[in-house]
Amino acid sequence: MRIFLDLAWFFRQEWHRYLLGISILAAVAVLNLIPPRIVGGLVDDISHQRIRGSLLLRDLALLLAIALVVYALRQAWRRMLYGSSARLARLLRDRLYRHYSQLSPRFYQQHRVGDLMAHATNDIQAIEQTAGDGILTLADSITTGALVVGTMAFTIDWKLTLVVLIPMPFMAWATSRYGLLLHDRFLLAQAAFSDLNGKVQENISGVRVIKAFGQEAAERRAFAELSEEVVARNVAVARIDALFDPTIQLIVGLSYFLAVAVGAVFVVRGGLTIGDLTAFTMYLGQLIWPMLAFGFLINIVERGRASYDRVRRLLEEPVDILDHPDATDTPPAGDLEVRIERFTYPGAAEPALSDVRFRLPRGATLGVVGRTGSGKTTLLRLLLREFDVEAGDIAIGGRSIYQVTLRALRRSIAYVPQDHFLFSATIAENIAFAKPEAGRDEIVAAARMADVDADIRRFPGGYDTLVGERGVTLSGGQKQRISIARALLMDAEILVLDDALSAVDARTEARILAALREQRAGRTTVIAAHRLSAVQHANLIVVLEGGRIREMGRHEDLLAAGGWYAQTYARQQLEALVEEGGHPWQA
Repeated sequence: MRIFLDLAWFFRQEWHRYLLGISILAAVAVLNLIPPRIVGGLVDDISHQRIRGSLLLRDLALLLAIALVVYALRQAWRRMLYGSSARLARLLRDRLYRHYSQLSPRFYQQHRVGDLMAHATNDIQAIEQTAGDGILTLADSITTGALVVGTMAFTIDWKLTLVVLIPMPFMAWATSRYGLLLHDRFLLAQAAFSDLNGKVQENISGVRVIKAFGQEAAERRAFAELSEEVVARNVAVARIDALFDPTIQLIVGLSYFLAVAVGAVFVVRGGLTIGDLTAFTMYLGQLIWPMLAFGFLINIVERGRASYDRVRRLLEEPVDILDHPDATDTPPAGDLEVRIERFTYPGAAEPALSDVRFRLPRGATLGVVGRTGSGKTTLLRLLLREFDVEAGDIAIGGRSIYQVTLRALRRSIAYVPQDHFLFSATIAENIAFAKPEAGRDEIVAAARMADVDADIRRFPGGYDTLVGERGVTLSGGQKQRISIARALLMDAEILVLDDALSAVDARTEARILAALREQRAGRTTVIAAHRLSAVQHANLIVVLEGGRIREMGRHEDLLAAGGWYAQTYARQQLEALVEEGGHPWQA
């Protein structure tokens, strides 16, 4: 029953609804005690031949009135209890989603998306059932059970009541034992479902790759194995679950046998009337539900406890990136200064960046280049505070990015990542994602700057064309340019492009860069790229190698230095000429 203690914070919050629901439930239990006494009296009247039509009609009318009142009250307590449990589910989902949005990339590198989805669906549903059906069965089994046993003992015969309760200790032991087994097996079943959910999500997202490499059969086999594991785990749960009802039915059967056998002896000896024994067996029938409810309660509670433990572990995951206590909410603006002495990813042995220092005046363009794995994206992620620098600082306008809130910092930065993500919405809604209030003219202007307006207008729905999940209906270049338009619409102090022009051709790249230079005059732009033509017009170019600055300067200075930048630029120019069908000696 520890789950009820774990959820005490919510029960205190909703105490008035739960108290009212349980009170109505108790009233229903009291009303249900009346019909057996009426029926018992009728049986005695019939057996003694003193039944009259008026008395029969009165008793029948009373039974009908009780049934109608009980019907109305049952509706009321269901609204109270199940309404509260639904609010708990909504509250936990909101907390979980809010916590997901605050966690750093480190967390998502360690957890699968399908597993996180399972926590927000199956686990929350099990907790909701605990706060609804669990409270119902707990309150109803205690209230109804106590009232029925008390009525049997004090209004009919206490000795017969003790006799029929003899099998009860065995039921308490058996259900407790089943509950422990159920908890352990349900944890394994939920974990198996999380794995299956993760596999489905992964395969649907990567269906193009699976088909391209002809791995459909292999993935089907892998899915079948996981599916069989889920079935096996749930069958193990069902085996324990299946023990509850037969055990309780056996105990109920024993109680009925004792009631009839011993009760008949009492009737023969004159200790009970036929009507009393009839009422007693009817009360015993009402006692069946509290017995069943007790087993049902153990089942629900153990499922809920296992799920709540899983959700709580997620909610207790520490948030790595936090606002400093003295941080201001004013978006920073001004020169960009980077002084990174050292940064190492969590769990890594070697630093990803070391001794990276430079200053970029406001309104200038920074180019960040280097081989794959040289630290380009890491530098940008530190600027966005996806991770915090362990030694050093990054400042904007002379103010450390750690002295402003995350919200203020990210209002100052528009970011286009390598992995351009589009939502299942219209093209216009995707572009206006960071500025939902933007008008159509603003959206179109941003699309023109990103050189994607003409492509959009060729779609049958234009800007109202629905984009498939993750932009599956668009080409790579279109997705990339729509992502750029989304960032440009923010009109932020700093625009960060992380290899965001890799999927467009050289001419399109040139048009986009020309539009950026014209439209973003006076604001800072940071471009990380493999294709050096994207940064050759930058005011400052930083060449990274192994997480350190290998070269730094303007395009002309780096060409004159004859280092990695100059060699790579010459090779790329040669490749461009060959692709265009020309010859190096014609350049």
